[in-house]
Amino acid sequence: MDTKQKRIRVLMFPWLAHSHISSFLELAKKLMNQNLYVYFCSTATNLDSIKPKISPNHSLSIQFIEFKLPLLPELPSYYHTTKGLPTHLLSTLFKAVEMSGDGFATILKTHNPDLLIYDLHQPWAPTLASSLNIPAILFYTASAAGPFFAFHAWKKPKGEEFPSPEFYINDCFMPTNSSRNEFGRTPPDSSNTEKIFQSFRHSLDIILVKSFSDLEGKYMDYLSILLNKKVVPTGPLVRDAIEEHHENEKEILEWLTKKRKASTVLVSFGSEYYLSNKEREAIAEGLELSEVNFIWVLRFPVGDKDKPKLEEALPEGYLERIGERGLMVEGWAPQAKILQHSSIGGFVSHCGWSSVMESLKFGVPIIAMPVLMHIDQPLNARLVQDVGVGVEVKRGKDGSLEREEIVKVIKQVVGEKDGENIRNKAREMSNYIKIKRDEEVDEVVQEINKILHKGGLKIHDKKVNI
Repeated sequence: MDTKQKRIRVLMFPWLAHSHISSFLELAKKLMNQNLYVYFCSTATNLDSIKPKISPNHSLSIQFIEFKLPLLPELPSYYHTTKGLPTHLLSTLFKAVEMSGDGFATILKTHNPDLLIYDLHQPWAPTLASSLNIPAILFYTASAAGPFFAFHAWKKPKGEEFPSPEFYINDCFMPTNSSRNEFGRTPPDSSNTEKIFQSFRHSLDIILVKSFSDLEGKYMDYLSILLNKKVVPTGPLVRDAIEEHHENEKEILEWLTKKRKASTVLVSFGSEYYLSNKEREAIAEGLELSEVNFIWVLRFPVGDKDKPKLEEALPEGYLERIGERGLMVEGWAPQAKILQHSSIGGFVSHCGWSSVMESLKFGVPIIAMPVLMHIDQPLNARLVQDVGVGVEVKRGKDGSLEREEIVKVIKQVVGEKDGENIRNKAREMSNYIKIKRDEEVDEVVQEINKILHKGGLKIHDKKVNI
């Protein structure tokens, strides 16, 4: 560290979900490369999972700070994360985080960072920082189109039509009390919505968004106008595939290598969603009838006493019928390494934002299959289709997946001539990301500099080569 030049110290405080933490960690690496020092704050169970992902060089510029939650009987320490958390305990986790404000205030006082970068679900964090004269900015780890849609609906500018009619949400994706039992998710209440809006309002001057201009430029511009704050893209922030390690990696990649170029689809619905029996059956039948090769990453709730064996979770005789055409992977897989493989021609995805970013980085078109009870994913699917890098699998009026629709979209994206434009557009996006790789983070640093300059601080211009 250069003792002649004070390094700017940034405290990063992500929500306790895997995708949020990964996004914050990738941004932290970019900031460290720009000579900033990072305090990374999360619970012990999350920190233990990410410490091995830090290179020796980066370890000189980061300090991990434990965020302690109160000890609640129903929330043991291994549930201080959303990964593997039973859905009925999610509200308890939110409550525990909100109860930990005093502890977080102590962290701020002890480390006295020059800047706080906080997440959507901690609207109280910037208020605490402000009371200590610490500037705070929001890092939103999903698409700009989502909050643009929400804020426009909330503010409803007088006489102004919604400028993007391609964005709408089918009734089947709206939460209802009747859907709570099957999917284990409760409808959002107005107090939670207000807390989310507070997170945006409390961000000082700018909002960081995990996206890039070629994909969402117009939505970021709209959102800037609605919020009266500059929306600054960070880029896709996809972890380098070389950093991924998985116990079945060799077997998976060897299986892929035997397949023709662009002949195989990856099927994955994220780390925190579990398919219902009906969804799993429809997808299994759709993949079988599509006649394309596939890798299907299938997950079941952690600790589920009724967890079925893999063959029991699929239609009878399924594994024998698909033979070498399909590879079933239970639990976890090296997603980035799979997506960048030349044999992959499509990604059957729930359209979680991190998965969308990975797919576009590697130029893989998307078969969009957003899951029920997640409002952001249907909007992401609309965006993917509107931009031309994928096609959405339409659900029935009752929200059900239909195997015929799954077959149609997979064949369109992967095999048919009609899908050539989609495949070309996905490759174009990948090329754009490679060309603009450093420009977004440069803009982020410039905007942070403006905020810090008000307090008499400035980021040292010299970059760190790591």
